[in-house]
Amino acid sequence: MSNHIIVTTGIYDAIKDTLRRKKVSIEEEKRLTEELRKAKQVLRRDLPADIVTVDRKVTLKDHTLDFEHEYIFVPSTKQKLKKNKHSILSDIALAVVGYKVGDVIDWPFRDGERKIEILKVETWEG
Repeated sequence: MSNHIIVTTGIYDAIKDTLRRKKVSIEEEKRLTEELRKAKQVLRRDLPADIVTVDRKVTLKDHTLDFEHEYIFVPSTKQKLKKNKHSILSDIALAVVGYKVGDVIDWPFRDGERKIEILKVETWEG
């Protein structure tokens, strides 16, 4: 697993803002703060194609709940859950943003710790 996440400056700032506004649990806040401290910030054009970020279609396997699901991560203003478009600042997105295909993340969700694996990341243009 990657020991640091790779994010664009825009995503980095959005996560920082989410933390400032206390939109996450204490455990998530600790984890995200730690990840941001070690995060590598890059320009959008320099972000590798297999990294989870905004405007990507991502297939995840939840090993804890034993299911696979595909998510489309979009800017918060474009979230439409009925169309499977999830905000990049949603709980599931915050857990995997900045990680790459093949990474397995143990994440402290509000309903308990879950192990999430990133199976596939594709560019998505809505």
